[in-house]
Amino acid sequence: MKKLQRPIALFDTWNRHQNLMPLTATRPVGALRLGITTIKEKWNPYSEHDVLFYSVDYLREAYPLPDFEGVYLFVAGNVIPDDHLVDRISELKRGEGLRNEDEPLAFVGTPAEVEAYDFLSAPDYHDVVTIRYVYDLFLLNDSMICKDFARLTTGRKSLPLSISNRVIGDYEDRDGNPLIFIEEGASVEGAVINLQSGPIYVGRDAQIMEGALLRGPIAFCDNSKARMGAKIYGGTTIGPYCKVGGEIDNVLFLGYSNKAHDGYLGNAVIGEWCNIGAGVNASNLKNDYSKIRIWNYASRTFMKTDLQFCGLIMGDHSKAGINCMFNTATVVGVGVNVHGSGFPRVILHSFMEGSPAGGFSQVTLKKFYDIAERAMSRRDMSLSEEQRRVYEKLYSDTTLIR
Repeated sequence: MKKLQRPIALFDTWNRHQNLMPLTATRPVGALRLGITTIKEKWNPYSEHDVLFYSVDYLREAYPLPDFEGVYLFVAGNVIPDDHLVDRISELKRGEGLRNEDEPLAFVGTPAEVEAYDFLSAPDYHDVVTIRYVYDLFLLNDSMICKDFARLTTGRKSLPLSISNRVIGDYEDRDGNPLIFIEEGASVEGAVINLQSGPIYVGRDAQIMEGALLRGPIAFCDNSKARMGAKIYGGTTIGPYCKVGGEIDNVLFLGYSNKAHDGYLGNAVIGEWCNIGAGVNASNLKNDYSKIRIWNYASRTFMKTDLQFCGLIMGDHSKAGINCMFNTATVVGVGVNVHGSGFPRVILHSFMEGSPAGGFSQVTLKKFYDIAERAMSRRDMSLSEEQRRVYEKLYSDTTLIR
């Protein structure tokens, strides 16, 4: 594997950032989880230096790019690295760039130089995997779990799987590579594990309780938990410190969120510090089987897609009370608290609370902070001053979140 010598800065354009809202409202694109690791963590093995972020203006205080006497290798934050791409960008000299169709891809220079560079004049590099819209995260998650699994487990030894589990399929592929890997401190007992359609990764101190039904590829990140009787289908990532139950199919939990009870969630992406109450169900297929439209923050309207399946997209610190229902392709912003019976609108803007029957009103910033701090304190964490200023900016400037 080639190591890039220049410091890497994963950079975002405004349009790219907006197309991935509400998930990028509170983080750079490169901080999104996909498969087992974040995009940034996928770049780490290719770099001799720490991988950094150069995001949109209001996020730069929380994710600073240090002053540096030399030049950075700027790489689009929505790009998944591979050996061929790394070989190509390693050839770039200062002032040179690459694009992927009409999107900026890579550039060598200073922050001022990358801001001024005309990427439309750069050579086009086609062979690259990118995330352009929120639904790309669950569409790509299946293959990214497999790719991350191979990278993280090659040459390593897994903890043994307890005999209390029932395994369907072989423990290894044809080349002798493992199809289930259990990190130190993890516990897997009494589960039914199907490895025929992909591998299963169980991170450090994760817990799979008895009666769980698992069909790979699935990633349980560090300290995650599957409760008794959980039914989890392939293409699902349970992010760090997440707790899940019920029926879950092709869902990406970014981290620190709970869906601990019965209810269905499919083809969905859930941000951090979210809670989905007992009996919550989210549709991922329209009754007339037509292609879905989904709210797009860049255009501030609903965009057409070629998707037939798309479930819930939920931003950080949002909550759904017991027995809530969501229509196909519902987008929930940051800091939303929805409860009560009936279907809410398919776009719930950030910092709102209420119910379909009673209506919605804006949450005060103080109330948002109080709830966020109570939730985070359960993990011995709290909002930093830099994070608070991000939320203050989001709250005061609705053009960022609508």
